[in-house]
Amino acid sequence: MKIYPLNTGNFKLDGGAMFGIVPKSIWSKTNPADESNMCSWSMRAMLIEDGNRLMLIDTGIGDKQSEKFFSYYYLFGNDSLIGNLKQLGFSPDDVTDVFLTHLHFDHVGGAVKRMGEDRFVPVFKNATYWSNDKHWKWATEPNPREKTSFLAENILPIQESGQLKFIERTGDFTANAFNNIDIQFVDGHTESQMLPHIQYKDKTIVFVADLLPSTGHIPLPYVMGYDTRPLLTLSEKEKFLKKAADENYILFLEHDVMNECCTVKNTEKGVRLDQTFKFNEYF
Repeated sequence: MKIYPLNTGNFKLDGGAMFGIVPKSIWSKTNPADESNMCSWSMRAMLIEDGNRLMLIDTGIGDKQSEKFFSYYYLFGNDSLIGNLKQLGFSPDDVTDVFLTHLHFDHVGGAVKRMGEDRFVPVFKNATYWSNDKHWKWATEPNPREKTSFLAENILPIQESGQLKFIERTGDFTANAFNNIDIQFVDGHTESQMLPHIQYKDKTIVFVADLLPSTGHIPLPYVMGYDTRPLLTLSEKEKFLKKAADENYILFLEHDVMNECCTVKNTEKGVRLDQTFKFNEYF
């Protein structure tokens, strides 16, 4: 098995929305905002090469939305999903599996492309796309709070192509969903978000997605305003971080623009940041 970090692009979101009830005077110390109160975030995917399987975890925001849509998110930088995939020596046709932690537009947008005015098709024509039945139903019958995050053109073409499969949820964990990969389910951010736990070179690497957007979100009250069940997120995060500290997990950060990975440790004040590093520097 070989793992590659793959940045699909960067964008900006309102700092208050990203940190909920935590005052700007506190969160801005770790995540400084611009004059419009916008903070910078990455959309970092992961590529896993394992024998004949080439799995992509999340796909970023894509490029098929309107200019008006993208104007809300201030995309910046030169990274792109397909460009960086090619830099690693792969083409979209090489990808055998696309694992979607959840179906918000900044995680699934790059999974589907526009073909003409009203036609959308999967980017990865040879891949199986993985979600789960509870989250799929949640996304395709969205509540008013999340409706603008679940875009039909990002989601429905995957099912229409026949490439969609569901991972069975067995409690909070599905063991051995793939070779050396277990799946943790968390429900605070959105229903049945999936976090891969990957066994790699005697370490457990966790793709933490939106349970932990950045190192600035490690303290328990630092919960996004986007989360549908913030108190549940707090509880899920507390349990997860304690286990991560006790078992020395490596946390792979999807949205932290400065830090690819981190570890955490137990302190008198609770679990706190230990080390930050680039994935390739560690391995």
